Amino acid sequence: MSNSILAVNPGSFNPEHHWYPKALNATIHPMISFFLNLSKERIIKRYCHLHPMVNKNKLEEILAYSCKYFLWSGADLINSTSAGGKRQMVVIENNSCPSGQKSMPLVDDNKEDGSYRLLVERTFQSYIRPKQGVPKIKGKLAVIFDKNHMEASGYAEVIADVFQEQVLLVPYFEGNPNDHIRIESGIIRVYYDEAWHPIRAAFRYLTQRPWNRLPIHTKTKILNPIIACLAGGRNKMVAAKAYDIYNAELSEFGLRINTPETIWDVSKAEIPLWVKKLGGQAVVKIPYSNAGQGVFTIINQRELDAFMEKEIDYQRYIVQSLIGNYNWSSTGEKGKFYHVGTIPTPKGQTYVTDLRMMVSSTPKGIRPLCTYARRAESPLLDHLEAGSDSWKMLGTNLSIKLGEHQWSSDTNRLMLMDRRDFNKLGLGLDDLIEAYIQTVLSTIAIDKMCKNLFNSKGKFRYKLFKSLNNDITLLDEILI
Repeated sequence: MSNSILAVNPGSFNPEHHWYPKALNATIHPMISFFLNLSKERIIKRYCHLHPMVNKNKLEEILAYSCKYFLWSGADLINSTSAGGKRQMVVIENNSCPSGQKSMPLVDDNKEDGSYRLLVERTFQSYIRPKQGVPKIKGKLAVIFDKNHMEASGYAEVIADVFQEQVLLVPYFEGNPNDHIRIESGIIRVYYDEAWHPIRAAFRYLTQRPWNRLPIHTKTKILNPIIACLAGGRNKMVAAKAYDIYNAELSEFGLRINTPETIWDVSKAEIPLWVKKLGGQAVVKIPYSNAGQGVFTIINQRELDAFMEKEIDYQRYIVQSLIGNYNWSSTGEKGKFYHVGTIPTPKGQTYVTDLRMMVSSTPKGIRPLCTYARRAESPLLDHLEAGSDSWKMLGTNLSIKLGEHQWSSDTNRLMLMDRRDFNKLGLGLDDLIEAYIQTVLSTIAIDKMCKNLFNSKGKFRYKLFKSLNNDITLLDEILI
């Protein structure tokens, strides 16, 4: 994969380059459009009406929260039910620098750059604005990426339009020579057109262990900064702890982040014990992977044995209770979640789906940007059979790794928020509101963790981070 840099000029945005073909001409479902245009006040009124134990003032405070570090996020949620039939949106993870724009039909056909522009205008523009008393860095704007060229280039073109200046689109892959980027005195510099250019601000779509290429501290403004990934946006271990800490704060207000039961700081040798405790069905995660890599669903001894045989560099894992089918358990377990899944097909088949809700922080609070869904490859079985492949039934991520630095997507399993696909999801307006609230809560939890990881002088609290995530391999990767 080439490290060649592209200079993007204003007026170059072309929608056909930045949406999947099936999304480009799709018509947004009226309910999604209605949801995205709901005011904060109406959302709060409706949510408190359905959840009378929720403190209205606290929810107002939460939706007015402006993030300091985790400004752009995308939560993956499962529409689930309990043994008693209670429906809940469950947070599987919240991602820093998430994908989603290329899968979202336009809300307004007259605004062809869609929520690419919303993110740049609502969040990036205000975030990089020079603050009073802070020396202004002179230099270019850049988009730095390691996958998803379709969206990364879309952001570059919209940033060029919004700021009316040239933007550098800069690939930055793991393992490459990468002699086109260097950092001097905290400023990112990019070599382009036979000259080194200082970068005053960078829009980052760097998702694969970004902490091993960009340091925590930079004078160049970066959206999202690397700390957002370490504190939970690309680190499922610390995210789980952030959710737990924030849930303790929220408990008196009738709010909580819904997550599967999670055991953290698990060594590989301990994994079979925890899987057994969870009834022989669990999800094991390498906390620092993404794009569907490093997630292992386990429903039988064969899958557990296959995982244990893998050679993995990291020392610490998380183990979560499996969201599966109610009939897979001998008894309906209290507190356990089960998949709602799609509306049955004409053949009577139900598929596991998840929902991605992308949001960004603005001066007036955290607002939704776009959403889409993904379904598993195979339908959900009513009863487990010998040789059942759990990942095909439960795995929803669309990313396919073709080789070093090369990715593709299984768009056949992409479910759009359009008139055709949305109805198959079995979601209503209240489910969308719940998904939004859960996304906001999990985003705030990670942002608060970011704040805790800096001292009063703005220095990274390495010892605290090590106590939260004592994985030597990870610690050795981090650039301070």
